[in-house]
Amino acid sequence: MAKEALAQEQTGGISGERLRSFIQRIEKLEEDKAAVGEDLKEVYAEAKGVGFDTKIIRQIVRLRKVEVEKRRENDELLDLYKAAIGMEE
Repeated sequence: MAKEALAQEQTGGISGERLRSFIQRIEKLEEDKAAVGEDLKEVYAEAKGVGFDTKIIRQIVRLRKVEVEKRRENDELLDLYKAAIGMEE
């Protein structure tokens, strides 16, 4: 009987209980991610509702994730490329 229980728990060298645990954790995180996504949509909708441009807000959020020096380098390169094609300000 104990041999049958072990066989059910491990099939082909795979621990069923451990695999089930990983799957359940992933499913929970996917649910959490969906909930956070909904929360983000609500915040962007609220910002848009009071007149903010959400495309610009998204840009700022992305930029804030980049280190200051790297952002400065990107800005300089962007300015150089714009000047090269006649988009000078």
